[in-house]
Amino acid sequence: MKFTSYIHHGQPGWGMTTGAGIVPLHSSQYPTLLSALQAGKLEDLAAAAEGAPAVALGDIQFLPVIPTPGKIFCVGHNYEEHRIETERDPTQHPLLFIRVAESQTGHLQPIVLPTESTHLDYEGEIAVVIGKAGRRIRPTDAWSHVAGYSAYNDGSIRDWQKHTIQFTAGKNFTATGAFGPWMVTRGEIADGEELTLETRLNGEVMQRTTTASMIFSIPVLIEYISTFTSLQPGDVIVTGTPGGVGAKRNPPVWMKPGDHVEVEVGKVGILSNAIAAEPAQG
Repeated sequence: MKFTSYIHHGQPGWGMTTGAGIVPLHSSQYPTLLSALQAGKLEDLAAAAEGAPAVALGDIQFLPVIPTPGKIFCVGHNYEEHRIETERDPTQHPLLFIRVAESQTGHLQPIVLPTESTHLDYEGEIAVVIGKAGRRIRPTDAWSHVAGYSAYNDGSIRDWQKHTIQFTAGKNFTATGAFGPWMVTRGEIADGEELTLETRLNGEVMQRTTTASMIFSIPVLIEYISTFTSLQPGDVIVTGTPGGVGAKRNPPVWMKPGDHVEVEVGKVGILSNAIAAEPAQG
């Protein structure tokens, strides 16, 4: 199954994506996909709505899959090729940083280049959405805590990222992290199945890899993160980008207004965004 968050006729909603469009599932009791995940009602709600009329995809505005996650954990340098191109030393532990919800944008919505920079970089990644709460989760139990998977573009403002050794500023400009178009549930993808990941800029392939090249696997990431904090339904783990980022090309490749970037994850789909300049203030 696939689940999407969206706006229709000016109102936020969520539903199940089918060949006919999106079957709305929101209600006063479960107004968001996050609320349904927290209640453990996702599959029940989808089954009850089978055969209901669908809204055409062209009539909705995509939101980030989970518009307001409690926590968004991003993993840095989790593919060897990217670790090497960034000249980072090997580490025994995942490199983590946090995004805020406001930094996200949805499928077919613009990734925004802020007025403060011209160094906007792409980072195609696979996002894992947590479906069951847990603390100190063992790797052997980790898959049972996964609700599903999506595509993510961890757009980075590189000059701001380099202001200090911490990544926070460059990773949290408004509407730079694209998340979508939907969440494909765990049942559609075998646990540990090798997934492809490809990023294209204006049709040119910039990044290509598979999850087999991850340094820290999804179960290891879940174990590590849940050691220091409780993972909750709707939390998101963005699992890292492969080599080929724009900052490490010669000359560097920066995304600019009018560009079009796609992140394709095998068995999930294509996350597509145009680049837009931040509107003038005042």
